[in-house]
Amino acid sequence: MINARRDVRILPRGRVAKWSKEQIDKLSTPEVRTLLANAERLLETEVAAICNEILDARPRGRPPVRRDKHAPLVRRLVTRRKAFEMRGVSGYNRVWSRGGIGADGAVVMTVPSDEVEKREGAMRYLLWAPNVDDSRPWSDSPGGKERLEHCRIALERGAAQGLMIYGARVNQVDAENVLSLRVEKHGDEYWATWTPEEKRVVKTFE
Repeated sequence: MINARRDVRILPRGRVAKWSKEQIDKLSTPEVRTLLANAERLLETEVAAICNEILDARPRGRPPVRRDKHAPLVRRLVTRRKAFEMRGVSGYNRVWSRGGIGADGAVVMTVPSDEVEKREGAMRYLLWAPNVDDSRPWSDSPGGKERLEHCRIALERGAAQGLMIYGARVNQVDAENVLSLRVEKHGDEYWATWTPEEKRVVKTFE
């Protein structure tokens, strides 16, 4: 058998796609995490889903979460999947979805805390921009295309719900503090804006 640790680090796209659940399950937990990172980077959604399933089943499959300095001190943070469930979002892809449609028809979008900009007393976040000269390859990925469709729906509705997400590697979401987003289109870009006080606790669907 090929050395698993070395193989996980250098796998090209085609090789990543060949991993089976039985092969992945034989890897150590750190190796599965590395394979997951590679699969997500290369948009190998099936392999990433298997890695997530295996890590969820292991007692210490997920690394300890270091609290983001910007994260709320009191609010309970949950995984992205749990946050979507609490907001009544269904039909999302656990690997690449960054939003969805709630049970009440509202568009729900995650907003990374470290990418939020403050401008003239308001907060804003770039939801989607076109992939010009390969500057934003994510925009052409399944997750990017889904985000674009959600932006179009939110623009027609005039508003969307935002969930602040913390942590670059392990996503932790404040599902109780829901932002009231105004979605605007500037050229080919879609932006979300809100003021710090525009947040509310919305009924969950647990």
